[in-house]
Amino acid sequence: MASTCRICVLVIAIVLLLGLGALFAYVAFLQLGFVTVTFRMSHSHRKCISPACGNIDNITSPFRLANDPNQSNCTNWNYNLFCHNNLTVFEVDSGNYYVQAINYDNLTIRVVDPGIRNNDFSSIPRYSLSIYNLTSYSDLRLASSTTPITFFKCAKAVNSSAMRTYNYVKQGNITASDMEDGCRIEWTTLMSKSFLYEKDKNFSYHDIHSALGYGFELHFRFRRTSYKLGISSWLTLGAFFPIRSIFGVPFLAALLIYKRRRMHLSMYSNIEDFLQSDNNLIPIRYSYSDIKKMTNRFNEKLGEGGYGSVFTGKLRSGRFVGVKMLEKPKANGQDFISEVATIGRIHHFNMVQLVGYCVEGSKHALIYNFMPNGSLDKYIYCKEGSNPLSYRKMYEISLGVAQGIEYLHQGCDMQILHFDIKPHNILLDENFIPKISDFGLAKLYPVGNTIVSLTAARGTLGYMAPELFYKNIGGVSYKANVYSFGMLLMEMASRRKNFNASIEHSSQIYFPLWVSEQFCMGKEFEMDDATEEEKNIIKKMIITALWCIQLKPSDRPSMNKVIEMLEGEVECLQLPPKLLLCPQQEMPRDNLHGNSNPMCSNTELTCSTLSAR
Repeated sequence: MASTCRICVLVIAIVLLLGLGALFAYVAFLQLGFVTVTFRMSHSHRKCISPACGNIDNITSPFRLANDPNQSNCTNWNYNLFCHNNLTVFEVDSGNYYVQAINYDNLTIRVVDPGIRNNDFSSIPRYSLSIYNLTSYSDLRLASSTTPITFFKCAKAVNSSAMRTYNYVKQGNITASDMEDGCRIEWTTLMSKSFLYEKDKNFSYHDIHSALGYGFELHFRFRRTSYKLGISSWLTLGAFFPIRSIFGVPFLAALLIYKRRRMHLSMYSNIEDFLQSDNNLIPIRYSYSDIKKMTNRFNEKLGEGGYGSVFTGKLRSGRFVGVKMLEKPKANGQDFISEVATIGRIHHFNMVQLVGYCVEGSKHALIYNFMPNGSLDKYIYCKEGSNPLSYRKMYEISLGVAQGIEYLHQGCDMQILHFDIKPHNILLDENFIPKISDFGLAKLYPVGNTIVSLTAARGTLGYMAPELFYKNIGGVSYKANVYSFGMLLMEMASRRKNFNASIEHSSQIYFPLWVSEQFCMGKEFEMDDATEEEKNIIKKMIITALWCIQLKPSDRPSMNKVIEMLEGEVECLQLPPKLLLCPQQEMPRDNLHGNSNPMCSNTELTCSTLSAR
């Protein structure tokens, strides 16, 4: 590794020297009068000036007012602002914040929560926002003057026996030791430190409200200048062109190498900034040499997925772990940041535990607890001659997965949407207890957000909710995870893939549609060698799955309701009155982001109110 780096440095040095030679030759040509070249600074960003909105009168690149007709020829912008009731609005993590000031010298924008009113001390923030929300914005960072603040609600005064509700506020990130008995987190937001560092440690609510009213600062990124090269007279001497090629090619090569290194350094910088921020990460950071030692130089490969390979590892303590090497990280390392930010903050019986991670150059690794029984898919799609899990065990696993997803939706201070629930991402420990894994596609949102924003569909085809493809069905929300769980539950109950083109009868190619037809016609679902108890278990799982995979998100139950259905009696369950199913195994590529109606014909089976028999 070190020798390779030395060679790279030597090559770059040689190329740069050649490039300097090209530059000196170029200057010589200028002095000899062979060519006249003029430089002019691009003033395109000066043209990108929007009209004032309220007290913000310096709106220019990289900001612009949305739908401003004067901005049609402006290309040097990264952020949209909106003017609403003479107030400048900036969207941060799906929340609309009022802009208080923009500083183009230190590249900061100060915003305030719209729920805070300066003269109303009873006003509270409208949005819940933490540093973790900003991991989804590769070009927005907290300014050094900004700090998190957490609001608690307690059933009684701390160190007091008075029985009424009290509220407390904690500046900075919180730990488990900050949580007193009878207290819960109401919301988390951001504010400026400057109001508080001048005060004593125990500041008043007036101080808190003043700080919230002042707002908080975010760093934005912007290339300040660009240059255009204008040639006022063309060379008439043909001899210049071969000379230009001789000196220009090395210079161009050096420029390309420099740009590529800058791109990678930017990605590593994003990850390092995140890891070094005050995020209370419990997982341990390992070096790449540690990774090679614990995996015995990647000797035993457990499996391979879309984000890389998983290897068996062993810590010095003797503990076995699974090591996932991310071979193709996104351009800004966002998949790695997302996984560490998400799973590093949650602790649940049905979540895989993140032990540690590695960031060393282009080497990214995640270390998890070892799951000796592997992933759920190999037990659902059993080969002949293997011993499948019992129906009872499948039911217990499905209930554990449902409880894990419900925790992601409601159990944390932030709502966590997984977006990739499938058998391959459900791991089983030595007791076949399910653990949800692979949070590379996960997104964090405030708990109160009923609709979330996505720039593109994400997930695995066959488990992705229809609203990820078709916007006219409904907004994207936690119901997308409910749909994925329903598809998983259907496969667990039937022990087969939902979509199987090898089936002789076309009506059985899409299993959810076929099984719903059987229920509508009052037919029993055939299960070989199953006891009466097992038949009831499978019926309960299938009926619950049919509710979960309804076409419209509004028709699907919450995960809390799903757990109630799975834990209840099968006699209490009813089929959905309209079985709207969407077999979307083969979604057309051109419809991934479209607004057209689904091509899957929205199969509708209207049944009379049928109780599970």
